[in-house]
Amino acid sequence: MLVRGEMLIGRASVRGTDSVIRALDPANNAALEPDFGGGGTAEVERACRLADEAFDSYSRTDPEERAQFIEAVGRNIASLGETLVTRVMAETGLPGPRVEGEMARTVSQLNLFATVVRKGLWRDATIDAGDPQRKPLPRPDLRMQKIAIGPVGVFGSSNFPLLYSVAGGDTASALAAGCPVVVKAHGSHLGTSELVGRAIQKAVSDAGFHEGVYSLLIGEGNAIGEALVDHPAIKAVGFTGSEGGGMALVRRGQQRSEPIPVFAEMTSVNPSFVLPAALAARAETFARAFIDQMTIGVGQMCLKPGLVLAIEGDGFERLRVALRDALSARPAATMLSPNIYGGFMHGVERQQKGSGVTELGAGSEPAKDLDGQVHVFEVDAGVLLHSMELADEVFGPAALLVRCRSFDEMLAIAGRLHGQLTMTLQMEVADIELAQRLMPVLERRTNRILANGFSNVAEISYATIHGGPFPATSDSRFTSVGTSAIDRFLRPVCYQNLPPELLPPALQDRNPLSLWRIRDGELMQG
Repeated sequence: MLVRGEMLIGRASVRGTDSVIRALDPANNAALEPDFGGGGTAEVERACRLADEAFDSYSRTDPEERAQFIEAVGRNIASLGETLVTRVMAETGLPGPRVEGEMARTVSQLNLFATVVRKGLWRDATIDAGDPQRKPLPRPDLRMQKIAIGPVGVFGSSNFPLLYSVAGGDTASALAAGCPVVVKAHGSHLGTSELVGRAIQKAVSDAGFHEGVYSLLIGEGNAIGEALVDHPAIKAVGFTGSEGGGMALVRRGQQRSEPIPVFAEMTSVNPSFVLPAALAARAETFARAFIDQMTIGVGQMCLKPGLVLAIEGDGFERLRVALRDALSARPAATMLSPNIYGGFMHGVERQQKGSGVTELGAGSEPAKDLDGQVHVFEVDAGVLLHSMELADEVFGPAALLVRCRSFDEMLAIAGRLHGQLTMTLQMEVADIELAQRLMPVLERRTNRILANGFSNVAEISYATIHGGPFPATSDSRFTSVGTSAIDRFLRPVCYQNLPPELLPPALQDRNPLSLWRIRDGELMQG
């Protein structure tokens, strides 16, 4: 399959005429072929109108039919094989094994959502049977299920060109919910987006669905994304990226004449609290593992562990030395794009100039224009408590070590941190009492707490939560990873005293979908 530089609007391949855009090979800082025709408001209008037209039929598809379609998307992506892997590598500088692993996880995620669709638990089908004899008033027959919210706009992410992008978690969960999707491709991986978009487009056609179930937009600047959020057909938006970009879309969604939710996953430093017994037992082991994990993907992961808090003493000094030693031979590596590299360098400069901040160590010098050099900085907890901005995320291979004079100082910093995607306890049995004191604070500031691990890989499963209080996400009630991500794109509808002929299949007495349902307060398959 060739990359042609085209958008996909319904079944059509469209060459935009508003701008000419080129993808970039960050390893060589050179433009890639072909050039892409960027679209504008006319293409947004066409895609959103088609999505609106597709909504009624697609949202009412049979669960098995919808599940088979989502699985077909995965098969089509897998069939791209080396063609897709090569293009992703060229547009991101990521190594082949990382890309192959991400492609496999993308297909697995689609298959998981197909299973979710089949099981139907997401509907929350609930029946309170009518009781005309009840006194003093008869009870009406009430039945409730969740249905698709409407067409969804999705913004491709910069750091995961497959797993959280064109066919990633937002798209997969929206399609599973029954929502047509309009994607705005990320400018850093245009060819990747087109290849994956064509895989989805083919699955839509093969399933016989309305062409508006999926469209892919390409455009330069903010205008095309703003038009997507503004379009009245769009009823929700999924976004992964910076706090500035995410909040701009959140505000735009709220300022519409009909406000819509924008589910934005934005910023996190994913702190590790190294408690005293753990520090004494394995300072060196933790330090080496931390540098390994912090530099995966050149530190360009939203779950990168970027903040370490430990209490001063012999264990702390051993930790400092081990971190510095682990850093010394760590090579610089290509970052995803000039914009990300520029943001990283700005963050490093902020730390270098920060009052009370020292540089603990750095990795090897960069060899290429967009290589990110590894850095670890150090600050006293007392300084950080007066300048909490020093704990802000640096997106890339950099981290901050915090020297705490006591556990109370560690606890105070925990209470001052912004909302996070994850927080980690490094602990031994002897640390249980201190960990118990930390837990209420951590629960208020994150949606995922780990013990003796690292945050930067999220298992995609039924229990997974990838979210957190602001500014980690724009709405901590939801997750963007895991099967419950589907909840973002659903809304409840209650049906009162409707004749059987008007009830949706999920709420009919004969239960044609064989769903587990809550009936008069009892969970049963019937």
